[in-house]
Amino acid sequence: MIGTYTLRWALMLIGMIMMAGIVRAAAAVPPAVYTDPPHDPRYPARMEVLHIPTHGLKINGFVYLAAGSGPHPTAVFCIGLPGNEKNLDLVQAVRRAGWNGITFFYRGSWGSPGVFRFAHNPQDAEAVLTYLRSRSVAKALGIDTTRMVIVGHSMGGWVAIETAARDHRLAGVALISPADMARDFPGTMPHPQLVGFLSGLMESLAGETPERMADELEAHAKAWRFDQAYDRIDHVPLLVITANDRYVPSDDALVSALRARRDPLVSTVHIDTDHVYSDRRIALQAALIDWLQSLPQ
Repeated sequence: MIGTYTLRWALMLIGMIMMAGIVRAAAAVPPAVYTDPPHDPRYPARMEVLHIPTHGLKINGFVYLAAGSGPHPTAVFCIGLPGNEKNLDLVQAVRRAGWNGITFFYRGSWGSPGVFRFAHNPQDAEAVLTYLRSRSVAKALGIDTTRMVIVGHSMGGWVAIETAARDHRLAGVALISPADMARDFPGTMPHPQLVGFLSGLMESLAGETPERMADELEAHAKAWRFDQAYDRIDHVPLLVITANDRYVPSDDALVSALRARRDPLVSTVHIDTDHVYSDRRIALQAALIDWLQSLPQ
């Protein structure tokens, strides 16, 4: 029979082993995922509402400002279609890591004025970057305009790619299950099926119909393919995060094409979860922050 003293030490040893495993697991996750930064009474973290000019209108946005005097590196987040998953946990996490986080809503989506059109979305992303780089805004918000990255999820990944193909001042591009809006939609579905698919993605979109959305995608079936942007994307640090979804073939093709041009700055992470990373949000935050922290200072 095991004595009480021996049993107590055995239980303590088991506890120490388990605690060591927990510490090792936590060490693999960046502290910004689970640790708030020290409070800065003079320059506290805060949030401000933005009204960003684009093509005669002002779209809605929010800035999550990092603590400290700054200026801070800044990540601009592009939501998907229709944007039900806004990834605000990622925005908060990058702020804890010392980055400003910006999220915005395309024209005609989520209360922003105007009508929703796919063609407007990259235009709006460019307008956001122009706005943030203006001297008065950058000074007021503490933005380091030399260290700005764009992060896009799903359709927002396509927006990020289109933006990066035009804007060579970005310090990095992060793509989370990016959707090739030409290859993955009109390229794989006949028109009636595409209309039916899009009819389930109409939440909070103004001035739009599934038929018109399908027509617009089909009209740009060649121009909006990822492979039309390969050669226009600068040799910029690029992160591609994938999940177990229908976009993996397009995402793998994008990575292969960029690596074929001997681009050493392409990083990849695969996370075993669904398209919106429902049960792997901490892993998603960790992957993004690890990449941000690897970028040149």
